[in-house]
Amino acid sequence: MAAADLLVSFLDLILAQIPIAFREHFLFLKFVPLCNVHAVPLYAATDCSVWFTVAFSFDRCVAICFQKLKTKYCTERMAAVVLGTVTVLSCLKDIVWYFMFTGEYVLGNIPWFCWPRAGVQESPVWTTIEFIHYHLNPLVPFLLVLLFNAVTIRHVLVASSARRRLQTSNNGGRPKDPEMEKRRKSLILLLVVSGNFILLWALFTSNFIWYRLWHLGSVSMLPPDFVPELSFMLQLLSCCTNTALYAVTQTKFRQQLNEMVNYPVTLIVKHMQC
Repeated sequence: MAAADLLVSFLDLILAQIPIAFREHFLFLKFVPLCNVHAVPLYAATDCSVWFTVAFSFDRCVAICFQKLKTKYCTERMAAVVLGTVTVLSCLKDIVWYFMFTGEYVLGNIPWFCWPRAGVQESPVWTTIEFIHYHLNPLVPFLLVLLFNAVTIRHVLVASSARRRLQTSNNGGRPKDPEMEKRRKSLILLLVVSGNFILLWALFTSNFIWYRLWHLGSVSMLPPDFVPELSFMLQLLSCCTNTALYAVTQTKFRQQLNEMVNYPVTLIVKHMQC
């Protein structure tokens, strides 16, 4: 997830904005088919970022709720297979954007950052592709994350209540339970990562649905200009936070980060003692 998020930040926040912000220095791009090539890895990385979050939610759900399946599914090999499959499918799905866009960047706060080809936006093909794209990212992931989280939370609450009653009856008290402590930390990480994804994508999804309703004539006015700008900003922010969330929630990650920071100081102290 962190790698995919970093790739989105690099491809969108840096590479896509430089030709737009410094337009006068990139006039040659009108004659170079670059933007449509750029669009394929950018959309693929965004899809990977979202679906890796879904895979993470499912992985935690299996690890906590289904102990028999856990031994077969929660392995490094299976993780590699899932990540590789999601990456390949995302790349194959988003190749279509190469043929929908021109190579020129467009200045504007819109979901696409390249000029569409002439007549594409009015075609049923564009509508179908855009409809499928925004359902696969993020509407379907929304529902799956909520489903996996609901199953996980219900299981943890039931298991916690049962273990608490069992320990109380056996020991006459409520001693600290290492297993439930581990599950609690895993649940916190799951809720933080999934909640961050849902909250930061919610406005973007709502804005897309509203725009589609306006396009179909179901609503008579578009939201204010700052709404799509804010939705794009929050959507991109969601692709920048998982690394920080891991640093905050994972004890082992913080320990290794602390060791890395202190390592040069330790070397200097050793050399001074010698």
